[in-house]
Amino acid sequence: MALRQAHGIKNMLKEGHSHFSGLEEAVLKNIDACKELSDITRTSLGPNGRNKLVINHLDKQFVTNDAATIVSELEVQHPAAKLLVLAAKAQQEEIGDGANLTISFAGEMLRGAEELIRMGLHSSEIITGYNKGINKAIEFLEELVEEGSDKMDVKNKEEVISRMRAAVASKQFGQEDVLCMLIADACIQVCPKNPLNFNVDNVRVAKLVGGGLNNSTVVRGMLLKSDAVGSIKRVEKAKASDP
Repeated sequence: MALRQAHGIKNMLKEGHSHFSGLEEAVLKNIDACKELSDITRTSLGPNGRNKLVINHLDKQFVTNDAATIVSELEVQHPAAKLLVLAAKAQQEEIGDGANLTISFAGEMLRGAEELIRMGLHSSEIITGYNKGINKAIEFLEELVEEGSDKMDVKNKEEVISRMRAAVASKQFGQEDVLCMLIADACIQVCPKNPLNFNVDNVRVAKLVGGGLNNSTVVRGMLLKSDAVGSIKRVEKAKASDP
């Protein structure tokens, strides 16, 4: 007996695949998924953001307010929400900060777009309006750039500190004065002649039990947390052979 096959696009897809179309099935469902993702990270935004407890598929626990870590460990599968995750990762890789703002801001823009869609506006009209908003926002951003940033001396500690203070304060509010001095000192020491070739792996952070933030210091050279094996603890003018 011949089986009756479905007509249209469902006939071209493998068994188990689904096809959604229209306003309610596709557009609004995608917006809801993105809103749920932004609601997860939004409460962790800013210096007073709350930590999240994330348990991945290996039962490893993460307690963090870093959005890049949260979304990477959540393993988001929804296609639309995955675009927000990719945007946050691109922001983190390019700038090193702002992953949470990217997701939260995109979620709020989609929340506003949802209301406009329900009012009857077409998605293309909303995109046109957002593009005009982007152009206006860029004009304001140009005015907020600190003068001399395009030709700043990366070896000048004061100039470096003035430009990193906002980013550090967003992570450790109230401790930016102490941290900025340490970060600037460490980064300037390992900065190559071409700043574009700067490698963050050249700066290592080691935590020692029993100390606090005010006990932190910058050590020029290699730092090993473990104690030396043997009775010799200190050698002056030592020579190391190349293996």
